[in-house]
This record gives sequence, C-alpha cells and structure tokens, in this order.
Amino acid sequence: MRKLLGFAERAFTIISLLLYSGGPLTVILSNGANEGDIETGSAEIDSSLILVLFFINYLVTCGLLVLRWKKFLSILKKDKLILVLIGLAVVSVLWSYMPGKTISRSIAIFGTTLFGIYLASRYTMKQQLELLGWMFGIAVVMSFMFAIGLPKFGVMGGIHEGKWRGIYNHKSVLGKVMVPSIIVFTILAIDTKKRQFIYWLGSLFSLILLLRSTATSSLLNTITLLAASITFPVFRWKYNWMVPGLIFIVTLGSTLYVLLTINLEILLGSLGKDATLTGRADMWPFIFEMIFKNLWLGYGYGAFWSGPDTPSFYIWQATGWTPPNSHNGLLDLWLHLGLLGVAIFTVEFLLQTLPKALVWVRLSQTAVGLWPLLYMSYMVLANLSESTLMVQNDIFWVIYVALAFSVRTPLEIPRNYKDQMVFYA
Repeated sequence: MRKLLGFAERAFTIISLLLYSGGPLTVILSNGANEGDIETGSAEIDSSLILVLFFINYLVTCGLLVLRWKKFLSILKKDKLILVLIGLAVVSVLWSYMPGKTISRSIAIFGTTLFGIYLASRYTMKQQLELLGWMFGIAVVMSFMFAIGLPKFGVMGGIHEGKWRGIYNHKSVLGKVMVPSIIVFTILAIDTKKRQFIYWLGSLFSLILLLRSTATSSLLNTITLLAASITFPVFRWKYNWMVPGLIFIVTLGSTLYVLLTINLEILLGSLGKDATLTGRADMWPFIFEMIFKNLWLGYGYGAFWSGPDTPSFYIWQATGWTPPNSHNGLLDLWLHLGLLGVAIFTVEFLLQTLPKALVWVRLSQTAVGLWPLLYMSYMVLANLSESTLMVQNDIFWVIYVALAFSVRTPLEIPRNYKDQMVFYA
C-alpha cells in the first residue's frame, strides 16, 4: 500500500508539473488558435477546465503539506522573503486597479508557491530533477506527436506558419520550456550511469524541438547555459586556482560582451531580428512612464495587463500592438508590486538565494549541485526579453521556489571541506 501511495504521489507531481508548464490543454481548448486569433475574436478559449484542475492541485498540495506539517513548517521558515513577496501580492488588492483580478491571481500565485514549497519539502534536489526529467520527457514525446500527427495543434499558422509549438500554445513557449529540459536531461545524463543513453536522447530531442520552434532567444540562452555548465565548476577549485580562474572567465566574458554589443545589429539581422527585439524595446519607455505613475506599490498584482479597461491600454495605443506583458520580468514585477516588490525580490534573489546556490556548487561534487546556479542564471537571461518572474500557474516560478527553499537545507559536506562549513538560515 505504501508503494502504491508513493507511486500515486509521484504521478500527481509529474502531472502537476506538466499542467504548470502550460501543456497540452491550452492549445487543445483553443482548437489550435494562432497568434492574433484570440485578440481579433476569431478564437475563444474556455479555460474553466484548466482553472478547475489548478484549484484541485492547490487542494491536493495543501492536503499533502498538512500530512507532513512538521516538515512543512520547518522548511517554511527558511525563506521568509518569498513569503513576504506573496503576502504583498495578496495585500495589493487594497490599492489594485482591478481588485477582482488581483484577488483571483493572488490566490493562484499563493497556490503556485505552495506547490513549489511542497516539492522542496517532499523531494531532494536529485529527486526533483528526476521528476522534472519525467515531465519534460512526456512533454517532448507529446510535442513530437502533436507536431507530426496533429499539425493543427502542434504546428503554428498565420505569421509563424510552419513553426513548431508542440503541446504549447505558442512557439516561444515551447522554446522557453525546452531550455531547462535540455539542462535537466544533460545533468541527469552526467550524474548517473543508469538510463544515461535515455537522458542524452531526451536532451537531443529537446534541442530538436527548440530548433524547430525557431525561438532565437531560447537558443541563445541554451548555448549560454551549456557554456556556464562548463565554467561553473571553477567554484570547486582550490582558492589559489579559483580566483585566477574567475578573473579569466570574467575577462573573457566581458570581451565577448563588448564584441557582441558592437556587432549586435549584424547578429540580430542574421537571426531575423532587429535591434529593438521585435518591438519590445520600443515599448519599454512607455512602460517606464506608467511605472513612475505608481512607483512604490504598482497597480496591484495581475491588474496591469488585463485588457482594454486597464492601464495597459495606453501601452497598446502608444505602440500599435497588444503585448500581453512587458517582455521583461523585472518590469512586470515593478508594474504589479512597485519598487517595494522589486526590492524584496532583488534582496531575496541576490543576497540570500544566490549565495546558497554558490555554496551548493562549491561543496557538492556532482552535476546536480550545478542545477540551482544554472537555473538562476536562466531566470536572469529569460527575463531580459520575456516575463517569467512570479507568474501564477507557471512552471518557472514553481521551479524557482522549489530550489530557493531546497538550497537552504543542509548539504552533505565532504571531509576535505570541513573547514568551509556554511550555516543555513
């Protein structure tokens, strides 16, 4: 019975992760709608089934946390700033431009965060990666099935005709999901001898899907992260080698950045992009204009980008198109929760979680120890041109919350690192 219950719980976790990733219900319920169809009214999505499934997920997650309430309360104390940030989102209903929208989305971000905490309290970092591997594996197989066998759903039409989107509603979503998929499969392949060939296949097929999606930003992020996975082990070197190594990496990175900046227009042109990142940079001045109107507290969580009757309508009029977000995670957080929310997250990310992630790299001796720092690097890269920061019902926030709490749990330290003991909050 215990094994059966354990299997059921793992199955619930994998299915929930797939739901949080955004597939495949959204593209099915939209009947394969393409970009622009929903805005023009030629397609409608009845998302009630998806909302019901998320609500069930919240309830089951709460039940599982209650069953292990001692462990839950113990880990809950390890990252108070994330809890403060979620509390601020809930309280923002008091000054929200659309209180009803803020209430519903605050409940969703609360439930999403709880599921991330559940992962951290129930599974080790290695187990989390294995569960993510199962989820990404299912997503990869289904995406090929949709793209090849059900092209109405798996392949985009309209302005992105022929681009693969798999089980997701847009090619860019497939691209964003495949980036951590490649990294997770690569880490698992390096870390274990069992099923190593399967993990390498998972990484290869994830890369094929990424290439078929033609998501340029995601491809560049993947290349950057794979390069980072090679350089991050420098933190495990002895100090007399680590410091020169870091100086060399920083120097090389700075040189490449300068060369990239000088030739940015040529590079983007070769990739079919322009220097404004397909109009994203053009709208950022207008977004800053709206930010400074509600500088400190923002417009309320989830209240800005909610249709023609919201402040986002000014952005739409000024730019001539209807972006669903700022295409920058930090700007969206600023719009939602103001400078106060940005400050809380920045302190949590840079001054608390990042040092713990560096400790994991420094003291661990496996590829799994690289995962927190790699994923945090991906969050920075992805949120430069997309918005995946503190989004409700979203896989990227789930993974971040899980690792933010997980890196605060004691790490087994090898004997030769006894002198480098770190105290965990």
